[in-house]
Amino acid sequence: MENVSQRVSSLAISQTLEMSQKSRDLQAQGIDVINLSVGEPDFNTPQHIKEAAIKAINDNYSHYSPVPGYPELLKAISGKLKRENNLEYGTDQIIVSNGAKHSLANVILSIVNKGDEVIVPAPYWVSYVEQVKLAEGKNVIIETSIDSDFKITPEQLKNAITPKTKAMFLCSPSNPSGSLYSKNELKALAEVVANSGVDMFILSDEIYEHINFVGKHESIAQFDFIRDKVIIINGVSKGYAMTGWRIGYIAAPKWIAKACNKIQGQLTSGASSISQMASVVALNTESTDITKMVTAFKRRRDLVVKLTREIEGFKVNVPEGAFYLFPEVKSFFEKSDGERTIKDASDLSIYILEKAHVATVPGSAFGSPDYLRFSYAASDEKLQEAIKRMKTVLEKLK
Repeated sequence: MENVSQRVSSLAISQTLEMSQKSRDLQAQGIDVINLSVGEPDFNTPQHIKEAAIKAINDNYSHYSPVPGYPELLKAISGKLKRENNLEYGTDQIIVSNGAKHSLANVILSIVNKGDEVIVPAPYWVSYVEQVKLAEGKNVIIETSIDSDFKITPEQLKNAITPKTKAMFLCSPSNPSGSLYSKNELKALAEVVANSGVDMFILSDEIYEHINFVGKHESIAQFDFIRDKVIIINGVSKGYAMTGWRIGYIAAPKWIAKACNKIQGQLTSGASSISQMASVVALNTESTDITKMVTAFKRRRDLVVKLTREIEGFKVNVPEGAFYLFPEVKSFFEKSDGERTIKDASDLSIYILEKAHVATVPGSAFGSPDYLRFSYAASDEKLQEAIKRMKTVLEKLK
């Protein structure tokens, strides 16, 4: 008899993973599906990082790793934060986990109590709200739109803060919108938090830091007046094409790092020893691989923006980072091809998968039901073919 816990029953299934599975199911039937639902670079891990992993194996890094991470990796992360972000974090303020998703879960379980409010700007990454549910917190959604490039205003943030607010999420560059906040925009938000009179934290998800098309990455932790209220979440998955290596980390006040260490010690212990030693080399080595990858993503960004703007009914902005496009598609709702009527973005996403054999993710997964997300982490040829297919089938909706 099925009798799962209420916490499991309350969780939604990840729609990004669900769409990837549907794509694989169709591919298994011999159908040529172009999967644009996946949130990972289509580049291979650079050779020097792979060689570091092989060396770690040969050097017998095959035993349990320390719960917070190897000292070499903690030092490398501390050095990276100083070198690239001009931020001072001691190794006792850093915890390495099994991916940035795990890092986020550790933080939320460390600071959120039952009934605490967590501010979530929409569109948001799918796991934010579900992890808050696991901690029995309450999600407070701030809605944005394509007209504001999916960014919240200081006024919206001020209105959302209450005495029950414990934290807010900030993802820049953003998954799913690709938007990023400027230094001045971040400072304005930081001032709202600092002047709120509420003891709250900013969970700054910076996993897409390196995939930035406008220049230097800006972290909200750079402002001294708010630093002790910022928890940075980052990792090696996106910037170094190491998604499967499962290494994420936080940089936070010591007491939060200590709490995350305690939770992780009971749930998973330390992250993969081999992956950690490879990450040391990734963070410590100057490499042109990131630049090449970002250059390719920017070219693809420009390509998909141009081509999708040629699809009547898509409203498209120009994302400044990450590798996603998040067009507004509500003009297709209630349209029909004579056989079926499109009810919402989820219905449209399934329609595109079944008719065009292109996998996307509905915006409802990210708290913005009038949009679709698709990744342009694919070859130029696949992107051109995918958008051509979408345009052909969407033209049939009247």
